[in-house]
Amino acid sequence: MKTLKKIVSFSIICFPLVLQSQSAPTLQELVSAAMAKDAVIEQQNLESKSNLLDQQKLKDVFLPKIEFSGKTGYVNATARLTSPEITLPAIQPVFPGATIPKGSFNNNFTLSGFEAAAKAEAKILIYSGGKVKHLKQALIEKNNASQALKAKNIDEVITEISKAYDQFALIAESKNVLDQGKKRLNINKKTAEKALGYGLITPYDFKKIELAQATLDSKMVEYEGKKELLITQMHILTGIDRNRIALINPNLERIEYLDDNQNIENRVELIALDYGMKAIDAKIKAEKTWWIPKVQASTSLSYLGFYNTNISSSKEIIPGTGSSLDYKLTNLNLFPIFQAGIGFKWDVFDGNEGKHEIEKAKIEKEILESKKSDAKKKLQLNLANNQTNYNIAFSQIELKEKARQIARNALTQAEKEFRYGLIKSSQLIEAENDMETAELEYQTAIFNQRRAAVELMKSTQNLSIEKL
Repeated sequence: MKTLKKIVSFSIICFPLVLQSQSAPTLQELVSAAMAKDAVIEQQNLESKSNLLDQQKLKDVFLPKIEFSGKTGYVNATARLTSPEITLPAIQPVFPGATIPKGSFNNNFTLSGFEAAAKAEAKILIYSGGKVKHLKQALIEKNNASQALKAKNIDEVITEISKAYDQFALIAESKNVLDQGKKRLNINKKTAEKALGYGLITPYDFKKIELAQATLDSKMVEYEGKKELLITQMHILTGIDRNRIALINPNLERIEYLDDNQNIENRVELIALDYGMKAIDAKIKAEKTWWIPKVQASTSLSYLGFYNTNISSSKEIIPGTGSSLDYKLTNLNLFPIFQAGIGFKWDVFDGNEGKHEIEKAKIEKEILESKKSDAKKKLQLNLANNQTNYNIAFSQIELKEKARQIARNALTQAEKEFRYGLIKSSQLIEAENDMETAELEYQTAIFNQRRAAVELMKSTQNLSIEKL
C-alpha cells in the first residue's frame, strides 16, 4: 500500500513535467532561445563587457601604484687618476715648499665587492587635468550606442523566428487543403467508377481522376519535406528539441497594426548615432586638456649596502713612500633612504599634437552628422514603403477571400454537374485545382500581411512579440 502511494505521488509530481517536455514551444520561448544563441547579440554583449572593463581601467588610474624592486651583484670598478701640477706651500722652518709637476704619477684605483639594494615605491595620480573624466564619459556613450544597436539585432531575431513560426501554420494549412482535396477526390472517384460502369465517361476521363490523386500524393511528399526542413531550421536557430518543435501548429491570423504616430524618431540607428556624437564631444573635451598640468604624489623607501668591499691602487698614493693602497672596507649600509613629495607635469607645447587630435575628432563628428542626415532620409523612405506594402497586403486578404469563395462555389457546382454527367473529369479536376490554389493563396496572403506588419513595426521601432 505504501509503495502504491509513493508511485501515485511520484506520478503526480512528474506528470506536469512530462507534459511540459512534450508541449510545443511558444513564440516567446522560441525567440528567447534564439536570442541566447544568436552570435551577433553574443558579440555585442562581449563588446559591452570589454567597454565596462575599459571604464574600470580609467577609474583605477587614481588608485595608488606600489612597486617593490631589489638587486644584488658583484661590483668591480676602476678609475685612472693622473695628477695635476701641485704646489705645496712653504712651512718654515719645517718644510721649504715644493712643486710637483703635472703627471708626476698615474694611478689606477679599483673598487670591488658585493652590493645589495632594495626599494619600495608608491605613486598616486592626484589630478589628470580632467582628461580621465572626459574619456570615461566617451566610453559610456560608446557603450550606450552599442546597446542601442542591440535592439536592432533583437528585432532581426524576432523577424526571423516569427517568419519560421508562421511558416509552420502555412504548411499546416497546405496539408489541410491537400487532405480536403484528397477526400473530395476519393468521393468523386467512386462517382467516376459508377459512371465508367454505365459508360457515361471514358477510361481516359477516369484516368484523369487517378492522375489527380497521384499529383496530390506527390504534393503530400513535398509538404513533408518542407516541414522537416523547417524543423531543422528552427532547431538550429533555437537549440530546442526537434520533437517539441514538430508539435508547433499555430493559426494564421492577420495583424491589424494601427498607429497614428508613425515616425522614425525612435529608430535605434539614429539613437546610436546621437550617442556616438556625444562620445566624440567627450573625446574633444579630453583632448583639450593637454595643456593642463598633471599632478602626482610619490613616496619611496630604499636600502643600499656594500659587503666584502676592497679598494686598492696600482701604484703608491704618495710618491716616495713606496706603498700602494690595499684596504678592505667594513660592511657599509645606508638605511633607510626615505623620499616623499608631490610633482607635476606641464606640457607647455606638445608640437600641436593635441590640436590635431581635436580637429580629427571634429571631423569624425561631422561624418556622424552626415550619416545621421542620410539615415533619416532612408528610414523615412523605408517607413513609407513599408506602410504601402502593409496597405497592399491587407487589401489582398479581402481579394483572396473573395477568390476563395468563388472557387469554393465553383467546385461545389462542378461536383454536382459531374455527378449528372454534364461535365468531364478534366473540368472537375480543373475546378479542384482552382480551389486548392485559391485556398493556398488566401493563406499566403495572410502570411504576407503578417510579414508586412512586422516590417512596418520595425520601421518605427515598435516591434514586440506581444503584437504578433
